[in-house]
Amino acid sequence: MNQTLLIVEDDESTAEYLADNLVADGYRIAVATGAAEGVRQIEVRHPALVLLDLALDDGSGLVLLDRVRSADGMTSRIDPELPVIVISGRASEADRVRSFSRGADDHVQKPLAYGELLGRIRAVLRRSESRPQRGVIRHAGLTLDPVTRAVRLEGTPVHLSTMEFSLLQRLADQPQRVYSKNELLRDVWGYLSPGKTRTVDAHACRLRRKLDAVSERSWIISVRGIGYRLTDPPL
Repeated sequence: MNQTLLIVEDDESTAEYLADNLVADGYRIAVATGAAEGVRQIEVRHPALVLLDLALDDGSGLVLLDRVRSADGMTSRIDPELPVIVISGRASEADRVRSFSRGADDHVQKPLAYGELLGRIRAVLRRSESRPQRGVIRHAGLTLDPVTRAVRLEGTPVHLSTMEFSLLQRLADQPQRVYSKNELLRDVWGYLSPGKTRTVDAHACRLRRKLDAVSERSWIISVRGIGYRLTDPPL
């Protein structure tokens, strides 16, 4: 299975309950606690489906749903047809209609019955399996395809591990920006409390070696004391 599901939920106990059960059922899980963070996670991780709470600390989850459905399917890193299941404590007909009218694929009431929710997730994923995804990323001579997870550098294929691809994809999101190690741990690995780890450095080192092996210049720049970014395009 190994599909990634994104849980956008600001209640820690609910997020942990969903994550623990879904991991046990074979899914990879990412968690965001607000709409803005949820959008970032969608751009970085390209999940197969989003479980979206409507009552978030930074506003309504419908803001995130609107952002997804209004995305430009040709150039955006967000797939406008990304499956979204709304999770809400409100279950009136008006609330369900509002969710569906804004583009939700399903509306599930809290408190959650996990067995039913899992069945709804599987049903929505089955409906979306034949749907083409979008969002090829290009930076100078670098091309990343989130669907096939294929990378080409100056025309040459580069074979990356899953996390190396995710790290490169995040750096390519804003190529001139320096990403801190804590940001990368949160966005790529899903760490809510980074702590002390050399994970980012180890993956960045391996990624740099693979890219440098097919290019005359280095593509991953280490900014001392901060983090990493991609190199500037040639003049």
